[in-house]
Amino acid sequence: MFVGHYGVSFAAKPVGKRVSLWVWFIAVQWLDVIWSVLVLTGIEKLRIVPGFTEANALDLYYMPYTHGLPGSIVLSLIFGGIVALFTPGNRGATALLVAAASFSHWILDLVVHKPDLPLYDNTAKVGFGLWQHVALSFPLELIVLGLGAWFYTRTIKFAGAKGLYAFWGFVIFLAVMQVYANFGPPPSSPQAMAVMALAFYAVLALLAAAVERFAVASASET
Repeated sequence: MFVGHYGVSFAAKPVGKRVSLWVWFIAVQWLDVIWSVLVLTGIEKLRIVPGFTEANALDLYYMPYTHGLPGSIVLSLIFGGIVALFTPGNRGATALLVAAASFSHWILDLVVHKPDLPLYDNTAKVGFGLWQHVALSFPLELIVLGLGAWFYTRTIKFAGAKGLYAFWGFVIFLAVMQVYANFGPPPSSPQAMAVMALAFYAVLALLAAAVERFAVASASET
């Protein structure tokens, strides 16, 4: 899953108001951020196989550290702890909430991935395989994104109509990114995929920060 993860970001922000939206954007992709780094260093591996699934060309055959169940839990707790250290208020609650958002990545991936998510080590792999049916996985991404965005708009005070339009423009941009992810050309190599992923996550987090700054009325009112 790609932009569907950001639906969790939008839904989590009104619950964890002290955590900036851009941090939530990093949280839900944290496992993939570390995955990209490990792919670049040759620790985790994938193959680019055009037609491997209808949704993308990624054969994710070795990623036990970031997408194995134990590793994903540990990495999520680590990120939750890091965010909590820099967030005032109830740090325990913040850590758990951010960790839950991070771990939601594994849960949503379980729905769309082929069986490539290890329950331990690199074995007992699971995945419901919705990527094999892009007519199902593509709308699911947009539905999860849209529901999260709708919840955000119901609980966040915007800086007038322009702020609301800017927010929905950002959501539409995310939806367009999903079109590219599913129907654009496959990456040229695993390393190119990792670099592209890191670039996307960084740019989208920066855009989330800019949209929140422009669109939301004020921190005290959210």
